[in-house]
Amino acid sequence: MAEKIEFSKYERARIIGARGLQISMDAPLLVDMKDEDLDAVNYDPLKIAEKELDSGVLPISVNRPMPEKREENLEKIKVEEPKVSDAEKIRIEKEEEKNISQGGEMMELADSGEEPEADAVTPEKPEIEIE
Repeated sequence: MAEKIEFSKYERARIIGARGLQISMDAPLLVDMKDEDLDAVNYDPLKIAEKELDSGVLPISVNRPMPEKREENLEKIKVEEPKVSDAEKIRIEKEEEKNISQGGEMMELADSGEEPEADAVTPEKPEIEIE
């Protein structure tokens, strides 16, 4: 007995659709069906094709291309993290905060509540003389 192949839902749809088209174009049926069975499926070519597929009489093969297997030796990347203690990290963080607070000229403007001075140069309107 041959091993029954499991098809994906997409493969089943493609096989049933192709075989249903053949049946609708008056191809001979590969499964013996009585008139009562044909009446039960209402002479539907897709249902007949599905019965043929389920019974395993369709001479159809599915080509499933698989990617080639390649083996590559990748160099292992060694990441060396500097070993810094927690106390050292805290000290560095406080230094950075101190530098930011001392050099923060823009922060003073935002904190003072004053509006920045307007530019001294304002565009003048051209004078038009009417004679």
